[in-house]
Amino acid sequence: MPPAGTVRWGVIGLGWFGEVHAETLAGMPGIELVALCTRRLDRLTELADRFGVRRRYTDYRQLLADPEVQAVSIVTHYYDHAALAIDALRAGKHVLLEKPMAATLEECDRILAAAAQAKGFFMVGHICRFDPRVVLAKQAIDSGRIGRIVSMHARRNLSKAIGRMVLDKISALIGDGVHDADLMLWFTGARPTSVYGVEVHPGANKYPDVGWAMFRLDNGAVGVVESVWHLPETTPYQIDARMEVIGTEGALYINCAEAGLTIHDAASNKMPDTIYWPRLFGQRWGALQAELRYFADCILAGRPPDRITPQESREAVRLVLAATESAKTGQVINMEQFP
Repeated sequence: MPPAGTVRWGVIGLGWFGEVHAETLAGMPGIELVALCTRRLDRLTELADRFGVRRRYTDYRQLLADPEVQAVSIVTHYYDHAALAIDALRAGKHVLLEKPMAATLEECDRILAAAAQAKGFFMVGHICRFDPRVVLAKQAIDSGRIGRIVSMHARRNLSKAIGRMVLDKISALIGDGVHDADLMLWFTGARPTSVYGVEVHPGANKYPDVGWAMFRLDNGAVGVVESVWHLPETTPYQIDARMEVIGTEGALYINCAEAGLTIHDAASNKMPDTIYWPRLFGQRWGALQAELRYFADCILAGRPPDRITPQESREAVRLVLAATESAKTGQVINMEQFP
């Protein structure tokens, strides 16, 4: 039996980021990684052997039926999020669901209804709310240092090499735009009143490589979200992520692109991740670990997580889906008429 004060955790979905979740959890005190699940038996065996996990499942329902599993990370394609999250909540598990919450607002609402009836806690993994640079910006805004926010612009751009790997599964605007949409709603505490979106599709994948969203908020501010997964393959950035927030009494600038280290060798000039999930001395650290630690601490304390609420996660999806609809029609979306 694990010691008191330990959360027994399972991971459903073992793609690249599911592996990062598993590796992070496996190295954290107070957490025991007890189960893994993916439909690919070879992948399941590889990662379970690496992390010393005995409970191995190719059917997520069997993992959810395992009484030894208290909490789960769901790290699958977002089209599958609703079914898995609802089943996990009904099974009595604590559920950390990776963003975006779901593919449609109807699915978001079904998750919300299941979470409201569940014994376990539910949180969507908006990792940027655990980035210390972003948290410090939020604290500065809340303390009134820049006055009332009037304008925000964010970019979160990636190499086209990453785009080619991901754009058959999700668009740049939905995949990354949801991060900055959420942060802008968090910073202002406001709701969007109108949204205009544009997408550009220079690549050969299913979904557009380029997405922009411009929106007006009910406090009078304007926000612009830029998400481009078409930077040159030689770009030094893991993620060129930056945000400008201008208020009536000041401004702040969040630079998540240059994380304090550049490695220039014979092959390339790169800026590795030092914040989100860097591997240091064989273990994962950073904002993802802080997010998982927070959720585990909420479970152990019996305290529902409130760093981000399920309703806030839905609102970020709503804003980005409205921008996507606008990009298809060329029309401004009136958010009073968008469900």
